Amino acid sequence: MLKDLLIFLARSLVDNPDKVVVEEKDDGQVVIFKLHVADEDMGKVIGKQGRNAQAIRMLMKAAASKENKKVIVDVE
Repeated sequence: MLKDLLIFLARSLVDNPDKVVVEEKDDGQVVIFKLHVADEDMGKVIGKQGRNAQAIRMLMKAAASKENKKVIVDVE
């Protein structure tokens, strides 16, 4: 569910939605997501002063709190 949410959010922002790849590593209570996008879409995902990336992280943390988990999202 969390991975699907992250994929949906990232694909809505980029010009190349087919190049969005999410790697998931689950360590029990902490879930680490590595978001990979095309180089030309990196600025759209990060946003001005990192606002888009912060918004994505905030939404992911809110969704994870319902499952009593912590989430880390790395944009690469």
